[in-house]
Amino acid sequence: MPQPTKSKTAAILLSFFLGGLGIDRFYLGYTGMGVLKLLTAGGFGIIAIIDFVRIIIGSLKPADGSEWLP
Repeated sequence: MPQPTKSKTAAILLSFFLGGLGIDRFYLGYTGMGVLKLLTAGGFGIIAIIDFVRIIIGSLKPADGSEWLP
């Protein structure tokens, strides 16, 4: 299993403030989804909200399969 490299707190803050631009997905390593969110203003806000909730509850994790930093 890869070593943790991403902070859950940072991901939550990025998702809250810049989720409409896809910055949270770029941070987590999901470049394709980040571009989609960037071009559609966060899926018209819907995908941005869903991603914010998914990061909080833990169902959206870094793309490399690592866990969150402690």
